[in-house]
Amino acid sequence: MRYRVPFQFSRFVREHMKVGAFVESSSGVTITDVDGNRFYDLTGSYGVNVFGYDFYKECIARGSERVRDLGPVLAGYHPVLEYNVRRLLEISGMDEISFHMSGTEAVMQAVRLARYHTGRSHLVRFCGAYHGWWGDVQPGVGNPLAARETYTLEDMDERSLKVLRSRRDIACVLVNPLQALHPNANAPGDSALIDSGRSAHFDRAGYRGWLEKLRAVCTERRIVLIFDEVFVGFRLARGGAQEYFGVRADMVTYGKTVAGGLPVGVLCGRAEFMRRFREDRPADICFARGTFNSHPYVMGAMSEFLERLEGEPLRSLYRDLDGVWNERARSLNERLNASGSRTCPRYGPSATRSHRATTGCFNTTYARRASP
Repeated sequence: MRYRVPFQFSRFVREHMKVGAFVESSSGVTITDVDGNRFYDLTGSYGVNVFGYDFYKECIARGSERVRDLGPVLAGYHPVLEYNVRRLLEISGMDEISFHMSGTEAVMQAVRLARYHTGRSHLVRFCGAYHGWWGDVQPGVGNPLAARETYTLEDMDERSLKVLRSRRDIACVLVNPLQALHPNANAPGDSALIDSGRSAHFDRAGYRGWLEKLRAVCTERRIVLIFDEVFVGFRLARGGAQEYFGVRADMVTYGKTVAGGLPVGVLCGRAEFMRRFREDRPADICFARGTFNSHPYVMGAMSEFLERLEGEPLRSLYRDLDGVWNERARSLNERLNASGSRTCPRYGPSATRSHRATTGCFNTTYARRASP
């Protein structure tokens, strides 16, 4: 865990604190390590923990009870899968679904299907956006080979739209809605969260306008528009980023929290792009395989999560979220000013709730509201 300590404090931590990676328990928004030290988990367990750990432990426990009689049978589907598919289709507004073991795999399949149905080779990603660890979407550091069939363009830039209009080899465009908070910059790392000189900016109307332009160009050029909502998921709205920004994609990927705390990747898409074979050429198949796809215990926990997402207790948490968080930011700044503290420019009066989504602070406060 030491490598995750912000660099400004890494030497102090090495000298005075025993920081380890082994933890024994969790409760609400905290974790307890093997030495009995209790910590607030500001990262939300990499984005899984939106509603508090107790919520997810219940999803896992009750979901396991639902599928216990079947156990780890991988040759067929447990009946809860039917409910999960129906709910995810309602949430995404799509026609068909495939399940995978991780968000990275879901994005891989989305790109593969886009290439299959368009007959084109290249994908487009935007500067700074993260879409998993595989080579085509992670050019640069950490990838031993150069991404040969990837174009990295600037977010919210008319020149990028010109590229999309002029090139004939683009199969799909990947959008990570989290980039609305920091277009063309990497998502904040642990050290960046401490830097009060870094200014966050969120223009919801501006980013919606950009997505609308992107949608129009993709429709015009028959380019598959993919929203990668693996991380941002259900933080913005019960219907995800599509609902929040009012723009529909051709495909959308989910992960992290949707399986109630267990690993999963979900790809939802329009029927014309989800088909894995050609009727006129039966041997022309677009494979998507995975031994543990649709694992009964994952599907059980997912059904618990989706049922609770539909219920009133969680519905109430989504009402006027931006207003709630703007008010919390204003109140906190008032208290800081009253105590003589300097108001953090990143969380100034104009900051919205969505700013907290990038740092994990949103996870912490949200979890407190949702947990006993």
